[in-house]
Amino acid sequence: MATNEREVGDLRIAIDPSLCVAFADCVTLAPEAFHVNDDGIVAFVEPQRVARERLIAACDACPVDALLVWDATGNQLVPATPRGG
Repeated sequence: MATNEREVGDLRIAIDPSLCVAFADCVTLAPEAFHVNDDGIVAFVEPQRVARERLIAACDACPVDALLVWDATGNQLVPATPRGG
């Protein structure tokens, strides 16, 4: 799985481009954080500009779980059930 990751405060956020199909629910909820690039894949803009809870909600809105979020202790927050788990 090739991912694009960012550290944002106490969160680690990853975009899995192999899963992203650009529904763009994350963009709707947090346009400061995400946009759909020319390849039709969600990419980071400035996620640090978004409040923590709204950023988590935007990631959690992805219907195909292409956005993953972990807290500082490594607990996976999004999706709530880890893939394969």
